[in-house]
Amino acid sequence: MKKKYDWIIVGSGLFGATFAYRAKKDNKKCLVIDKREHFGGNIYCENNDGIYVHKYGCHIFHTNDRKIWDFVNRFCDFEPYILQTIANNDGKLYNLPFNMNTFFQLWGVTTPQAALEKLNSQRIKVKNPRNLEEQALALVGHDVYEFLIKGYTEKQWGRKCCDLPASIINRLPIRFTFDNNYFNDKYQGIPKFGYNALIDGLLYGIEAKTCIDFMKEKKNLLSLANNILYTGQIDEFFDYKYGALQYRSVRFEQTEYKTSNYQGCAVINYTDKKTPYTRSIEHRLFDRNCNVKDRTIISREYSNEWNVGIEPYYPINNIKNNGLYEKYISFAKTIPNVVFGGRLGAYRYYDMDDAIENAILVYNKINK
Repeated sequence: MKKKYDWIIVGSGLFGATFAYRAKKDNKKCLVIDKREHFGGNIYCENNDGIYVHKYGCHIFHTNDRKIWDFVNRFCDFEPYILQTIANNDGKLYNLPFNMNTFFQLWGVTTPQAALEKLNSQRIKVKNPRNLEEQALALVGHDVYEFLIKGYTEKQWGRKCCDLPASIINRLPIRFTFDNNYFNDKYQGIPKFGYNALIDGLLYGIEAKTCIDFMKEKKNLLSLANNILYTGQIDEFFDYKYGALQYRSVRFEQTEYKTSNYQGCAVINYTDKKTPYTRSIEHRLFDRNCNVKDRTIISREYSNEWNVGIEPYYPINNIKNNGLYEKYISFAKTIPNVVFGGRLGAYRYYDMDDAIENAILVYNKINK
């Protein structure tokens, strides 16, 4: 018997929305559902009387792939934006990522050669770093690690650096120029009116519903579609039959201030241990066209351990969890017509351009 939908897409973040867009181009009948009250997943922006608030942490779109950049620009206008982040360690300020400004602030060095010599004097020699701490000390030495990495990382992940995999900072950027651009990518920007325009464009003409919890209506929804794309937690889909994967969650504390400029930059990382939050975000500073003059909104991010029932954000990709994920994905292959993808379905962190590219690749692979 013919079913109502070719695809039900569970989750309306970038992966799910891009997959739905690609399926619609092939005239597939799709239903996109999301358990939240809005579409867009973690890139959702709330218009707070003229200030676009990144509700789930700041997102700057950056890519070196011209095709991906052209793709997203089909749906909305992007304003160029260069992220310049400040690190606050116990009241002392440093530029990020690590560059000549940072090295001057740490040591007073003014030339690349002097900065390199200082780094080399502090780096440890280790062929195969066993953990994040050894990896950091091998890359940047004692001072950068202690002032700018250790406290922030241990707050973010809730684990000591010596208990975290080295792979987390394999690509730690180090520049010997006075360049505060956080990313190296050629194309960088933020949608002019927030990311909702991008999601709305991707989902245009596609049936989409909010406030639907797939896990609570699983049996009925499975009966309505030939195929399911699931971008939620793969372990939850299978009722945690092998046990729960581990994630880090984030709590956001939002405060409004009666000033047009509270902290002087959009993002400040707090790298000391005593500050309980990891970052503070001033949303209006992402938007050069913001006309609000008398107030600003700050979000502070508190990283915490995930438990069943709260929102997962970051997969903890250590050996134990990756092994557990492999059990789930192996079992998933025995379930016909269900595809897993996205940050939670694939149990991996995606940058936004990677999420889009991967969604298209997954769709094309299924329909080749």
